[in-house]
Amino acid sequence: MGDAEHWTLIHTERARLAELLDRLDAEQWHAPTLCADWSVEEVVAHLSAAANTGRWAWIRSILAAGFDPAKHNARLLSRYRGRSPYETLATFRVSITATIAPTKDYPAFLGEVIVHGQDIARPLGLKLMPSREALVEVARYFASKDFAVNSRTLIKGLTLEADDADFSAGDGPQVTSSVLALVMAMAGRPSFAADLTGAGSEELRRRIAGT
Repeated sequence: MGDAEHWTLIHTERARLAELLDRLDAEQWHAPTLCADWSVEEVVAHLSAAANTGRWAWIRSILAAGFDPAKHNARLLSRYRGRSPYETLATFRVSITATIAPTKDYPAFLGEVIVHGQDIARPLGLKLMPSREALVEVARYFASKDFAVNSRTLIKGLTLEADDADFSAGDGPQVTSSVLALVMAMAGRPSFAADLTGAGSEELRRRIAGT
């Protein structure tokens, strides 16, 4: 898949998330997510920051943060968080078609949109279904490389098999589920671990719980 195809998928998933965000009320914007201690609004601000931070801006930010990823993320998040949730959403909407990234690991940035979209939707009990093509692209990348998440390390010695898409990776005891659940499991999200089945599922749940 080429760069243009990756950007098309990224833009599509950003737009899909924006449609869900349009339906949220004020209380939902302040609700907790699956992403550490961030609220819905903070996750959206983080995604806007990610969509607007290129290589040199990222380097300057991480240097200024003393190579502390939490401080780096917090500084960028505050820059893209508006005076209200609706201002934060407006900034995210402007960012939907941006083609800015600090590296050419485009499947990782596609994964960031998908994972954070689920971080928002799942606790709210809302459905947000990414395209199967996007999910398979992210699943293959997560299985092959540690980048923003230690996905490859997390599944070492296990075989992942999607029961709803053309995705299989690894070797060892099998873990089966939807490709969405596998992506979220590789991203270390415990709330999706209950969806896993197969001989290797308990081991993967144990590893996720320990991350």
